[in-house]
Amino acid sequence: MGWLAAGDDHEITLARGRVVARPVSGAAPAAGSRTLPEEIRDRPEVIELQRFAEWLERHAADCAARVDTWMVSSLPVPTALLAQVWPDEAWRAALRDLVVTGEHPGDIGFLRDASPSGRLLLVAPDGGTRHLSAPAVTVPHPVLLPGLPALRAQATALGAVQGVEQLHRAVWHKPAAIDHGTRPVEEFAGAEYSSWFRLAAHATALGYKVTGTYVTDRVREAGRVVTASVAIGDPYTEERARTGGLTWGDRPGTAMAPTDVGPVAWSEGMRMAAALHAGGRVPAEDTA
Repeated sequence: MGWLAAGDDHEITLARGRVVARPVSGAAPAAGSRTLPEEIRDRPEVIELQRFAEWLERHAADCAARVDTWMVSSLPVPTALLAQVWPDEAWRAALRDLVVTGEHPGDIGFLRDASPSGRLLLVAPDGGTRHLSAPAVTVPHPVLLPGLPALRAQATALGAVQGVEQLHRAVWHKPAAIDHGTRPVEEFAGAEYSSWFRLAAHATALGYKVTGTYVTDRVREAGRVVTASVAIGDPYTEERARTGGLTWGDRPGTAMAPTDVGPVAWSEGMRMAAALHAGGRVPAEDTA
């Protein structure tokens, strides 16, 4: 954006999401910018621009969160919608370079552009470009992408920068030989925190929900909602907190057999459990 007058002696603009100022005289248009001088910090122009910068930050976070939901759920996204939001810089930053797929096996590539008519420009896995005209496309969860290592290598070669974590998202594939019962998965159990409240705060910071004695993550997959849960104990009866086993359920109060858990719900549940485990410490007696 351009420079705006802020009093008689300064001009202000946004630079990388921050309000910066320069003197009216003596500085070239792109030079001399700095943080805000004390004498103009309370001016209405500065306050309004700061509020606008905060709104832009919230808008960018909302766009990224919505695209992340599309990706985790592998939801079909109308190409008309992509065309409508593409001119918005925040939406474009969240969508550009994501791998999208169409109706046919060959309809796959890195999203680079969306025309007003809904025609998408893709860079195919072999490096060639192609246009895709389809009613909708899908932003697949990485656990569903065939040839994920090759796509990661291609992204590096293209210099692709994904605003939403897709290709480099940590994924876990469900083992072929797995218990048919409903016992919790204990791979990431046992990490200790100084208190339940510290563990809960860490989980919330990661974007997960704390419900009673569990940290949960809801995943929509194949038309149903599955909740992954990691036990974290009771804040009123335990001095310290430890991460417990991981379970999945598609109805309140019920546990699914791991064999019935879909690939996305499995991967996202394990991702949550691993992140909670990484934030704590494993007591010495558990590692001996």
